[in-house]
Amino acid sequence: MDIHAVFYSINLHALERGLISESDCHYMMVFQYGSVVLFNVSDHEADGYLKIVSKYASGLLPEMRKDDYAVVEKPSLDVWMQGGLDYIMLKNLSVDGIRTIGSVLGQSIALDYYIRQVDGMVAEFTDINRGMEKTGTFTMKRKKLFQLVGKANSNMADVILKLGLFERSDIAWKNAKYAQIWEYLRDEYELSQRFGSLDFKLKFVEHNIRFLQEILQNRKSVFLEWLIIVLISVEILISVFNMARGSPV
Repeated sequence: MDIHAVFYSINLHALERGLISESDCHYMMVFQYGSVVLFNVSDHEADGYLKIVSKYASGLLPEMRKDDYAVVEKPSLDVWMQGGLDYIMLKNLSVDGIRTIGSVLGQSIALDYYIRQVDGMVAEFTDINRGMEKTGTFTMKRKKLFQLVGKANSNMADVILKLGLFERSDIAWKNAKYAQIWEYLRDEYELSQRFGSLDFKLKFVEHNIRFLQEILQNRKSVFLEWLIIVLISVEILISVFNMARGSPV
């Protein structure tokens, strides 16, 4: 199992249980894009679970962030589900329900990581633009610009391909009740809106990259033109020197 990186861990807590329920068990969901969702795992046990995951991860963030979300099972509930602030209440909790909730929360926290990555690039280009406003030029090297291009492209590819933000889970496809949970949590965490904001910021980054690439290309063209002029001048000087010595050209 190759895990890209551990972004966050979320601990799902069952607040109210029936006599026999899936919520009496402990679960850990590990997503290949890096999120870890724990269910019914106490805070002092969570680190042990995460250490197991880290053994199989290809990269870890310098600082792992954690969050909590409550799942309430209430058999006497009149409706199938009911949402609230930082919790969701279900009439009946099953493994499929835990998987559905965990998939959306895992996507949400990973998306937050990518948004912060892109925010860093936006801030960097903002500083470059402010510097250009003052000095009329910029000093970024071509290698650094290419690194930013790669970072922007890889972030967008990861969000679309690895997170699968626009792909409904198999459970939600097969069961309307779980589809209701899936859609509620997506709206609650504003996944579509946050992706739209991310896409807008990436377009800003791409626009700046294209602009700076044109400047670097113009600089290279000017350098080559001057190099040609210098070479021609050297050739003329050599010819004049040879003519002055009386040698054949």
